Formats: sequence, C-alpha cells, structure tokens
Amino acid sequence: MRNWLLPEHIADILPATARQVESAKAAMLELFRTAGYELVLPPLIEYADALVSEGDSALDIKTFKLDDHLSGRQLGLRADITPQVARIDAHLLSNRTGVTRLCYAGSVVHARPSGLMSSREPLQVGAELYGYAGIEADLEIIELMLATLRQVGVDKLRLDVGHIAIFRGLAAAAGLAAEDTRELFGALQSKDIATVRELVADVAEPYKSAFLALPELYGPRQVLDKARTRLPSLPEVELGLMQLTAIANALDGQVELSFDLAELRGDFYHTGLMFAAYAPGWSEALARGGRYDNVGRKFGRARPATGFSLDLRDLVRILPERDAAQGIRVQARDLAAARDAVAALRAGGERVIIDYLGESAVALDCDRELVLAADGWQVVPFN
Repeated sequence: MRNWLLPEHIADILPATARQVESAKAAMLELFRTAGYELVLPPLIEYADALVSEGDSALDIKTFKLDDHLSGRQLGLRADITPQVARIDAHLLSNRTGVTRLCYAGSVVHARPSGLMSSREPLQVGAELYGYAGIEADLEIIELMLATLRQVGVDKLRLDVGHIAIFRGLAAAAGLAAEDTRELFGALQSKDIATVRELVADVAEPYKSAFLALPELYGPRQVLDKARTRLPSLPEVELGLMQLTAIANALDGQVELSFDLAELRGDFYHTGLMFAAYAPGWSEALARGGRYDNVGRKFGRARPATGFSLDLRDLVRILPERDAAQGIRVQARDLAAARDAVAALRAGGERVIIDYLGESAVALDCDRELVLAADGWQVVPFN
C-alpha cells in the first residue's frame, strides 16, 4: 500500500477539527456582518499581475505562478486576499462613493511558509474598510480584530502598534534611493541592527541618527514622547506620532498596548498605521493589519483603506470543541419505506444515518433509531 504524503507545511483537517474551524469561521463572519461588513468571495486564482503590486518582492516570492492555457498569460494562486478585495472595491464596486466595508474568509496558498511552524495553506479571515482616511476607521478595524480574537477564546491580548509612514518619511527626506530604502526596510524588519548601521553610515544627519533610533523606540506609550525628542520634525513623523497617540488614548485600559517605531512587519502595500495582536503562549502574531491607502489605484480607483486579517488555522488548538450532534439510525432495509420520514427528519435538522452493516451506536455516532410502530415511523432510543 502506498504511503500518501502531503507536501511540507500542508495538512488535512479532519472531521472534529473541521467542525471547530467552520463554526469559528461562521461566528467571525456573523460578527463582521453585525458590524456592517459585507461578504465577498474572490477567486483562488487570477492573473498574477493583479495579485502582486509592483515592487512587492515578499508577496511575489510567496505566490505560486502558472501559465494559463486559454489566454497565454501568467496566473497566480492568491497568497493574500487583501489585494483582491481592493480590486473588488476599486473596479466592481466603483459605483459606491462612500465608505465600503467588506469581509472575506478563504484559503490562500504560499510557495514558501512564513515560519517554521506555518502552514502553506492559511485560512485567511479578514475585514477591510474603504473610503475613509480618518484614524476612527483604523480604530474600528482594531476593535473588530480584538473582538474577533476574544470571541474564539484568546485572552490577555497585547496590541503592538507601529507606523510605516514614519520610516518612509525619513527615507524620502534623507534622499535614499529606492533600492537603498528596500534594503534598510528589510534590515529594520528583521531587527538587524548591525546591518542598519552599515546601511546608514553615509546618510546625512539628522536622518542617520533617526534611523539608528528607530529600533530603540519601542515600549509603552511613553516611547511616543521619547520619539518626539529623537526624530526630526517632518510632516510624516508628526502625523504618525499624532495618530499613534490617538490610538493610545482610545484604547487605554482596553488592551495591553506596546508601540514599536521599527515595527515594519506588514506587507509592502501598507502606507500608515500598522498593528498586530499577540497573546501569551503564541510565538507569532495572531492577527495583523494596517492602513494601505491607494492600493486600488492600479485597478482604476485610489481610495483610503484599512483592514486586518488572521489565519484561522493558527487558532485551531484553542477553538471551542464542537461535538457532532448524535444521529438517528435507519436500517438500510427500511429505507425505501421510511424515505418520507427520513426526509422530514433531515429537513428539521436531524442527522439521519443509513446503517448498511448493522453497526453499533458508537460506530454510527447515533443515540436514536427510526423504527416502524403501529402508528407509523417513530424515533426511539438506540438499543
């Protein structure tokens, strides 16, 4: 007998866990619905240039690509749903001029895993808000993200908050070339201080000192005051610190807060506020999000946008257990005569199991059976 093996970082989800995952997904989508978010279902595969923004090397590396035999163009298996939702807002929902709230839940596929224990087929669940640039939209998304995690039993949450526009403002003011900016961005992402020092060795002051200060500017809200003394007064810096302060004021006492001005671990398309949720016992962020204004420009409409997403597979070990409902056995020899009774029971939500082999109640996961009585078919306890 052949031993069937799945590719590395790919796994089946078996019945008991599948019930947990699907129940949690349904609860999350219902939470989104009650907050005004409409469900969209983008395709798993589309043209590769729609899935990856120009210059987004990290997402490009994650994206499986293949040739389309019909069009001759290159297709991609989505590695992230957010660009697809941005396309829907910009192109298919372009008649909407106000705020649009969209949500989604579906598998994505990664050519390379994000971490040693990461799946290459995350089940991505998320929500996006388009059409409003104010910090209130970011707060709405953050609060929805925290509520989503709490709903499935994650407690003692910590929210890490950063602002990528501060780094980009410094890079522009320092006159860094695009390639140098990407290298420095990568070094700060990986917290490689030695490489940061090397890359900014020839950068003029005060920007050299500012870049070197970024990895040190992390901690509770007091770090924002420290940042004001160590970073130059640029419009992007001032706006970023003002928005981070607004987050601190709004969420004070609701969640443990930490700020990190070198927190650049989002995706290339992020443009402003960035945030990630952590909890004790988890080595990686449970959910991430941030602002990604104007991603829809390539699809014909640039709009303010903010959102978050999580991988539901990451949460499997704490999802509430969902025992299968006990069923009703009907013996195969009785099925033809009992067909109407079986249809009525199933229409009422009951699980009716056809017993072909005379199996036990445990094997069939049944606690009742359908038998013919004097007044017709009746459901009685399984003997």
